[in-house]
Amino acid sequence: MLTLRLQESEFWMKSKRAEIINAFKVANGKAVSGEELGKELGISRTMVCKYIKGLKDDGYEISSAPKKGYVLKSVPKLLYPEEILSGLQTTLFGKNIFYYDEAGSSNDIAKKMAPTAEEGTIVVVEQQTGGRGRLGRQWASPKGGIWFSTILKPRIALSFASRLTLTFGLSVAKTMKSYGLDAKIKWPNDILVNGKKVSGILTEVDAEIDTVEFVIIGIGINANMSSKDIPDELRENSTTLRDEMGKSIDRVEFLQKLLYEMEQEYIRFSTRPFNEILDEIISLSDTIGKRVNVKMPNRIVEGVVIGISKTGALMLKKNDGTIEEIIAGRCIYSKN
Repeated sequence: MLTLRLQESEFWMKSKRAEIINAFKVANGKAVSGEELGKELGISRTMVCKYIKGLKDDGYEISSAPKKGYVLKSVPKLLYPEEILSGLQTTLFGKNIFYYDEAGSSNDIAKKMAPTAEEGTIVVVEQQTGGRGRLGRQWASPKGGIWFSTILKPRIALSFASRLTLTFGLSVAKTMKSYGLDAKIKWPNDILVNGKKVSGILTEVDAEIDTVEFVIIGIGINANMSSKDIPDELRENSTTLRDEMGKSIDRVEFLQKLLYEMEQEYIRFSTRPFNEILDEIISLSDTIGKRVNVKMPNRIVEGVVIGISKTGALMLKKNDGTIEEIIAGRCIYSKN
């Protein structure tokens, strides 16, 4: 398990490990000479052997033959940084990736790193023991899902931070749609497939007065799990990608596609009028037209959703006919 802040030597080790994995993939099933690997990477044959042993311990199936070298037979179905980086088509998102087999919350780890971390740093956790959604609600995070957080340092006013939740919700929905799923956005932070929640986004902001210092975007996706893995109290309104598609997905490939979408939308968010993004969000909204109850800390508002404003607020036509813009709250669909 990687520590919160890697030492310089550990960065070096991670780099060599990634280069060895890449050499195997370039070989495409052919033998790779340990001696040639050592020369190319500037390390001893003994160090090559140590790296190979470490890869085997982490689930890589590698065979060896005298005078021929090593052959990569299979890779583990885990979200290892080296696997994500191999073929990742981004320049910012995923520049640094920290991996944990198990942790309380990827957002909590990212928040500790954020003051000194580079923008675009990613924290990936295979299983969260303290996963949570907005307002501290429980979020089940067993193995097989995709649980990660991204550190961002946008130059925006605090009042614009809620736009990021919707922007990355759009990224998640568009990625799912590329798999043939009819993904919709439920304001403010859920992604639905066939009316059931498959993903949630938790945005946490650190700000001084009205200036954002950093933003943590936590994204949870029910991927290669069964709905049976979701707690009873959450199961009725939840689903998984595996259940919807009838098969498991390649989680590494999905995350690579998602990070690419996130980077493209973040560039657009930073350089273009928000209305351009908002139009797409509205086109994929599951909430507009629904009668809802919106729970806020000190009150509950009921009405029909008529739109989403340019600030990202929910535009609610209340029972008395007046319209209120709600920037944050828990949106619950009315059953009647």
